[in-house]
Formats: sequence, structure tokens, C-alpha cells
Amino acid sequence: MHQTRAALGAILFAAALSAAPNFSKDVAPILQKNCQQCHRPGEVAPMPLLTYQQTRPWAKAIKTAVASRKMPPWFADPKYGHFLNDASLSQKEIDTLVAWADAGAIEGNPKDLPKPVQFEDGWNIGKPDLILELPKALDVPATGTLDILYVAIPVSLKEDRWIQMAEIRPGNRALVHHVNAFVRGPNSALMRNHPYGVPFIPPPAAPVTAAQKARPESEVLVDYVPGRISKSWLPGQAKFMAAGSDLILQIHYQTNGKAGSDRTKVGLVFSKTPPRERVLSAVSKSWDFEIPPGAVNHEVRSSVEFATDVKLVSLQPHMHYRGRDYEYKAIYPTGETEILLKVPHWDFNWQLTYALAEPKLLPRGTRIECTAHYDNSANNPFNPDPKKRVTYGEQSWDEMMSGWMEVAFDPARDIHSVFAIKKVPSGGE
Repeated sequence: MHQTRAALGAILFAAALSAAPNFSKDVAPILQKNCQQCHRPGEVAPMPLLTYQQTRPWAKAIKTAVASRKMPPWFADPKYGHFLNDASLSQKEIDTLVAWADAGAIEGNPKDLPKPVQFEDGWNIGKPDLILELPKALDVPATGTLDILYVAIPVSLKEDRWIQMAEIRPGNRALVHHVNAFVRGPNSALMRNHPYGVPFIPPPAAPVTAAQKARPESEVLVDYVPGRISKSWLPGQAKFMAAGSDLILQIHYQTNGKAGSDRTKVGLVFSKTPPRERVLSAVSKSWDFEIPPGAVNHEVRSSVEFATDVKLVSLQPHMHYRGRDYEYKAIYPTGETEILLKVPHWDFNWQLTYALAEPKLLPRGTRIECTAHYDNSANNPFNPDPKKRVTYGEQSWDEMMSGWMEVAFDPARDIHSVFAIKKVPSGGE
């Protein structure tokens, strides 16, 4: 009888194992779809998750991260909007990963593994048509507070080009906090007399006028911040770079106790045919807010109005450590309103772009209103100083209120005619 029970127990245990999710058949497809873009050698995540041997030691950590929805990072309220790059896991996928960890993180039959995803070594956009690089490495000290630097890079295009994909690759991820790449047109005076490759620190900013906001002399091409890897646009859409343009990189380095150097690169993939629509970055932004010391839920608003029909392509909220939540709302010429994106819990460490699953038509006269809330209290564990009165500034202990977005329109249209003059904060941070 004892032997019979033992045999039955063994049979039941084997059946339970065979019914449990395994890596090869159940887990690997989820990792490929949602995780491996970052969790692979040379990317931002701390460990690769390409193979069973790499993933098995992290099974319990994966369970905790997905059950709490900490990973993959995705913060859009699902009640509003549908997004092409939605990285969130379904409940079924979460249950699969949790059950796999609870059952002992079984490997399964390696023959059941899906075909490995082929990543271009060093780039997420595939092999770039053009790689631009800082002319020389920039040195970063071990300690201290660093100003944000602006560095011009020659491009030497002999003809106008359309950009289908773009990506920034920091040379030293441990030191690079963020990078913005701007296209400086051939007629722009921005840093025109400053030599290529030599860092420039602008003087304290003067008050920004409405006319300056309405004159985008430098177009945002692509950026690198936590949570954003590269930029690509739908077929038929592209960003423009005129012949004779070059790039200006806005670079923020952060010290970590160890001196080093950085030589950041920018990769570009050109559109093979002229696009049907030009994509342009715009921003609904506030410069003149003031967050009182200790404020728990301070509200700041901004808006941008379009003077012609455009299609909304993506949304990209930006705040710093005191950010609490962010909302984009469209107010149409009819008076109807629609919430386009709501981020209930802002996380400075993951500044995501939300690409619309289908570009949304914004008729002429549509206004985009952004509403942000800030927690400047001691209850905010990320607050650098709850006793400080906080205003606009580029350093992370200051604050920003920027509702970035990308819109698409007829390439023949003058970009200055896209915006209503009094409501056009465009250009860079």
C-alpha cells in the first residue's frame, strides 16, 4: 500500500510539473514580446533575459515585478487611449510568469523555444544609414553639479533628407542622464558662431516671449531618457532634415563618484521615399509656475492650439522628481472634450513616449490642454527639498511642465502655420 501511494504521488507530481508553465513554451514568448528589447547585453536593463540560463536566477524577482506591475514599465490609464507601444502585460501573461516561478521555474523542452529575435548589434533601429558622433570624447568629473551642455555636430547633408527612424546611443550610460538631439536648420542662428564639438553653456535664460515660442528654429529629432530607446514613425511619415542642417545635442551628465568620458552617437535611418506626412514635435509648456514649499497636490496647466488640421502621433509628458500625475485633454472646435492620455502615477525614472495606435485627427482650432500635479511635501520620497519654493529649471531638482507631442501634416505646409501664434511653445527644453 505504501508503495502504491508513493507511486501515485510520483505520478501526480509529474502531472503537475507537465501542466505547469515552462520557460521554452510559455515564458520565452512573453519575454521576447515585452522584455528583451531592454533586457539584453548592451542595453539599459541590468541583466539579460534571452536564455533560460540567464533568466532562471531571476524567477522570483520577475514574479514580484510583474505581479506588482512594476515591470514592464507602462503608466497610461487603460481607460483612455490605445497605444501602439503598450508594453503592459495581460493578466494571463502575469499569471503565467507567476505560476512559472511558483512551480520551480522549469525549463521545458528547448525544442519548443520560439525563434530568437534578431537584434542589430548596438542599435534598436537596425543598421543606421548615417551615424553621427561627438567629434571628441567629453570628460565628466567624479563629483560635483554639472551644467547642461550643448554641443554642435556636423551632418554635411548635400540634399534634403527624410528621417524614418532615429536613435541616440550614449557612450557611457553610467554618466549620461539624458540627451536631446535637435536639427539646426541652415538658416538658424542658434550657436552659429560656436565651433563644432566644443561644449556650450548658455547664459541664464531671459523670459520667453510668445513670438519666440512660435518660432521653432530647432526641431526636436530624437531623445534619450529613461524609458525611451529610439524613435520610428509609421510608413508614410517622417521627420525632415534640410540640406546644410546639423545637429545640436543637449547633454546632461551626472556624476557618480568615478570620473569618466563619453562619446555619444546618433543613428539615422532615411526614408526610402518622400513621405505623405511630415512629423513635427510640439509642446504644451509652462515656464512661469511656482510650487510652494510643502505643497501636496499643486496644479499647473498649459495649452497649445493648432491653426490647421493635424494628426496627433504621440504624447510624451515630462516632469521631474516632484511630478505626481499628468493629463492631456483635447478641446475640439465644437466644444467637445476628450482625454487623450492620463498618467496617474508619474515616475521620473521612466519617461515614456505613448505612440497612438491610430493617429488622431485634430481639426483646425483644436486646443490641447495639459494638467500636471506636483508633490512638494516631505511625503514624496523623491523630493530633493520639501522646504524649497520650486520654479522652472533644467536641473532635476528644479521642475518642468512639458506636454510634448508629435503631430503629422502635409509636408508642403509651412511649419510656422501649424500653430496658433499665441499658443505655440515649440523647440527644445
